[in-house]
Amino acid sequence: MSAEPSAAERPAGTRPPLTVVDILAFVVELFAFASLAVWGFVMWPFPWNIVFGIGAPVLAILLWALFVSPKAVIRVHPFVRALVELLVYVSATLAWWDMGQAWVGTIFGVIAVTVGVIVGRRRLL
Repeated sequence: MSAEPSAAERPAGTRPPLTVVDILAFVVELFAFASLAVWGFVMWPFPWNIVFGIGAPVLAILLWALFVSPKAVIRVHPFVRALVELLVYVSATLAWWDMGQAWVGTIFGVIAVTVGVIVGRRRLL
């Protein structure tokens, strides 16, 4: 493993380079938010489909921004952060199951948890 400089050793305004895991984590997040939007628009009758189609992903994005994002508004213990992240992933998985697409939900859940564990372990090290 290469010795990456700490935040204090890097020049001001720089950050570590993006890795494949970072990109995968971002794609998984976007898929979770999109899954909640699809669920809301497809599974509810009008006008509730508008409410849930917009509200479900907005709530998930709000939770993500408050607790999980790299620049989270509220700094919490890493396990609370992981719990919120898992809540969003489980919600997206259950949304796919509710839409009758259990395989999509299961595959997404496995990928999301795997990527989440890898990213979470990197944060702790």
